[in-house]
Amino acid sequence: MRVYIAGAHSVGKSTLSRYIADNYKLPMVTEVARQVLSERELAINSLRTNLDVVDSYQAEVFERQMLEEEKYSSFVSDRTFDNLAYAVQHSRIFSKLIKLPKFEKYIESLKRSDAFVFFVRPSKETLREDGVRETLNWDGIVAIDAMIKLMIEMWEIPYFQINTPNMQERVRLMDNVLSRYQK
Repeated sequence: MRVYIAGAHSVGKSTLSRYIADNYKLPMVTEVARQVLSERELAINSLRTNLDVVDSYQAEVFERQMLEEEKYSSFVSDRTFDNLAYAVQHSRIFSKLIKLPKFEKYIESLKRSDAFVFFVRPSKETLREDGVRETLNWDGIVAIDAMIKLMIEMWEIPYFQINTPNMQERVRLMDNVLSRYQK
């Protein structure tokens, strides 16, 4: 079983991923964006001003996310193709990334019967400053969310949509879907 939690920043992807990892005994593939920032010793502000740095950063984030997921046959990932929405928003390389030979294979893997994509929609109730991200901006979150929705539809990725900010309801939906697979 491969579980992907897709959505904009600050919607609760990591919280849901940890729940799935703990309760379904799956390895958790965490987002690599912060790790790449740290390894490159970059400040988030530099990713808004130097397009060459942004382009190489976004390419590395996407490549590394795929590589991390390839390490496991079963996992939960708190990122997926949704990091491409950030490439659209902040870089010039989206068209190059989706032409990578690995890309089509990756999208097809999201359509397999053992893959579950949960698309978490934004809610003002879930917004939290965590000291790591850039300043939260509702309009920016909604823009990323819209791009993710467009990609889901464009690539015809089957998904389960999570609209509620209530964690109990989010978990109930995920458990209902995943428990049926395990039977």
